[in-house]
Amino acid sequence: MYKINDNYLKLPGSYLFSTIGRKVSKFTEANPDKKVIRMGIGDVTQPLAPVIIDALHSAVDEMAHQETFKGYAPDLGYEFLRSAIAENDFKARGCDISADEIFVSDGAKCDSGNIQEIFAADNKIAVTDPVYPVYVDSNVMAGRTGTYDAAAGTWSDVIYMPCTAENGFSPELPSERPDIIYLCFPNNPTGATITKERLQNWVDYARREGCIILYDAAYEAYISEEDVPHSIYECEGARECALELRSFSKNAGFTGVRLGYTVVPKDVKCGETSLHALWARRHGTKYNGAPYIIQKAGEAVYTAEGKKQLGEQVAYYMRNAHTIHAALTDLGYTVSGGINAPYVWMKTPDGMSSWDFFDFLLEKANVVGTPGSGFGPSGEGYFRMSAFGTYENTLEALERMKAL
Repeated sequence: MYKINDNYLKLPGSYLFSTIGRKVSKFTEANPDKKVIRMGIGDVTQPLAPVIIDALHSAVDEMAHQETFKGYAPDLGYEFLRSAIAENDFKARGCDISADEIFVSDGAKCDSGNIQEIFAADNKIAVTDPVYPVYVDSNVMAGRTGTYDAAAGTWSDVIYMPCTAENGFSPELPSERPDIIYLCFPNNPTGATITKERLQNWVDYARREGCIILYDAAYEAYISEEDVPHSIYECEGARECALELRSFSKNAGFTGVRLGYTVVPKDVKCGETSLHALWARRHGTKYNGAPYIIQKAGEAVYTAEGKKQLGEQVAYYMRNAHTIHAALTDLGYTVSGGINAPYVWMKTPDGMSSWDFFDFLLEKANVVGTPGSGFGPSGEGYFRMSAFGTYENTLEALERMKAL
């Protein structure tokens, strides 16, 4: 008889946002007259920018003519997009990244889960706590995390790096040496950032200890402060110890369009083995590439008009973030984030658990947020509010919270 991958059976419950979706669906079915305002999942609400729509239409028209029709995409992605990425996201910031070190995909979520396939099962991972659930769950599926302690909400073979109010929600270097380090800045869920000096300390640590850093920079477009790096490759030596994951979902509204990329420098090696070569082999074997139409839309992001229009969208969401931060502060909540990221991280009131506050807010205000405990044990007692809603819904949600 066939066997299953029983690592999947170790996963507690379901994916965080699936659980939230079921709770909200149950509430709306029971209360069809109530308007629920969703400030939980980090999904965008503004339509695609005009320059992107134009690029999509143009690419669709190309597919209608034999001379411009496109079939399978190149393994790494089309050169026109990879060159635009290299020039605008990296070389413009002084980062030495070339087009052939960029692997185009359908999103950073997929890459953050799939990248661990090129590493041995006995590697020990370190994650910030709280953390984006995909990092941990995908390693559970791979059999890398040990046993689960339901009471503590932790895995025996995972190194947790607490991000708390006491350390400004920025992790300290781990006391136990990991093999693989997951970092996300600006951070999801806390909205915290890290200075270039502190990020350089992580790079120096990884090089000294023989670790690899998986750096998620999905929210870099929201950085507003000067000393916050947009890429880990702004740090000296990062080409030797870091892979970087990027997304078009949050900077360009591609959550429903799907496009992202991972940078794997050719200098990153395990002994004599090139991680670039391993990821290229995996990518070419298991992935057929993002559609040409979508990659042309991605190219439009880097045009002058694209940068202008998308800058306006980022500003729209950050106005929401500033509004949420100010209103919750005025209401007496302890609040952080919302400065370099579209997330506001708030402490739940009166010692309420994260899920109790979720239920309270849904039932009493018909507002949905994300329980902090869903991101890890250090998230208990906290709650994430997303700024990706419309401005009008954001104001209405805050008015409802004021009335509680």
